[in-house]
Amino acid sequence: MTDLVSLSYSAALPEIVLAVGAMGLLMIEAFGGGSANGRSGNSDSNRGERAGWLAIFILVGTGALLLAQTGTERAFNDAFISDPFARFVKLLVLAGSAFAILLSFDDLRRAKVDRYEVPVLILLATVGMMMMISAGDLLALYLGLELQSLALYVLAAVRRDDVRSSEAGMKYFVLGALSSGMLLYGASLLYGFAGTTSFAGLEAAASAPGAATNLGLIAGLVFLLVGLAFKISAVPFHMWTPDVYEGAPTPITAFFAAAPKLAALALLARVLFDGFGGLFIQWQKIVIFLSIASMLLGAFAAIGQTNIKRLMAYSSIGHVGFALVGLAAGSEAGIEGLLIYLAIYLVTTLGSFACILAMRRDEGPVEDIYELAGLAENNLPMAFILAMLFFSLAGVPPLAGFFAKFYVFAAAVKSELYGLAIIGVLSSVVGAFYYLRIVKVMFFDEPKPRFSATAPYVKFVMITAGLFVVLYAVYPSPLIDAAAAAAKSLQL
Repeated sequence: MTDLVSLSYSAALPEIVLAVGAMGLLMIEAFGGGSANGRSGNSDSNRGERAGWLAIFILVGTGALLLAQTGTERAFNDAFISDPFARFVKLLVLAGSAFAILLSFDDLRRAKVDRYEVPVLILLATVGMMMMISAGDLLALYLGLELQSLALYVLAAVRRDDVRSSEAGMKYFVLGALSSGMLLYGASLLYGFAGTTSFAGLEAAASAPGAATNLGLIAGLVFLLVGLAFKISAVPFHMWTPDVYEGAPTPITAFFAAAPKLAALALLARVLFDGFGGLFIQWQKIVIFLSIASMLLGAFAAIGQTNIKRLMAYSSIGHVGFALVGLAAGSEAGIEGLLIYLAIYLVTTLGSFACILAMRRDEGPVEDIYELAGLAENNLPMAFILAMLFFSLAGVPPLAGFFAKFYVFAAAVKSELYGLAIIGVLSSVVGAFYYLRIVKVMFFDEPKPRFSATAPYVKFVMITAGLFVVLYAVYPSPLIDAAAAAAKSLQL
């Protein structure tokens, strides 16, 4: 028994360290003196940034522990799974969280919400995401999902004196609670008809003769998928996304667009393949519908947007649809394509939001797309980087985004999902319009007043992301090899 307990704790050591680190950081800052918001005195004026650097240090340490793990371990009576697939996505989530904290320093300080609670909440949300990714049981899935969600609700409304931020937090909370209720109802149905909450037990029930005609099992799976579709903002469960993206502080929006979506998509892949592989034909149809609807809405709804954060919201909905193409393929190549897509999407999204954060003048941030007019004349490096990032999101070769879409479409073609691949390509062509429109505004319209100087951390993220998308084609093998190894560990 002692050996079993120690094995369980070793498998979950990164999560334990991250959770303890988050609570330790909270205690240090809460009892470290000064005001709660870090603005009472000169000695504590950078309290939020200090907490942010400590949080980044904790995230880096957690990543080092993940890299030290090897093989596959199933802990806590198979409720927690540590394998190459989980570690790959966890590393992406940790990187997304760390860069989101880095982006938040200047913006939150200017907005006078430079609070130590922000990095603590990001750490706690990251713990929940890592639990989701490694979940091997419906109860573990729900615990991770709610730990992530509760922290995100608060982060969305962190600007308490801003009506838009409060509205974003309220909408996110109400719709998130609705999705959690649907997910729990589906889990209760699955437990009632399968007699277990473990993915292994659900897989046995889904593979049993007559499982495809078991209405209780199918209904439970549908409600479970509805709850998870809310979390990834797949159409038609996307309605919260534009308002939350627009209302939340921009660094928090960058965090929402990157890390939680990766974790939820990884959880969806884990649930479907580890828990319901026997019902592949049934859930594949649902995933194909979600993919097509998300790609089409993301392509067409963004055309009329003038607020760049709302445009990025619809863009993210479209990219969820593209990622689901790899999941719908139901093959190892599809999962590999999904993982490559998630990695490239993470970097490109963080870089795009770094550019949005740089859209600031002395009177405050600006979000209207036409405020970028003539940026090439005022700030050519930023205009070039933003153009490359948007070209990458559009899938223009030879940038990284082209390869992301190529891998998922190739997997769909191998699985004979020709219609899905064709719709994906056409949606990508339509979506390219609104990215190209922004590039046209930057390079060909009459210049607007210059933006203020860009904060160093924002500039660092912007340049790093720009270099990645431009130079990815030169040496893509490390990411491809890592994604291939991760895909092999998932039960297909």
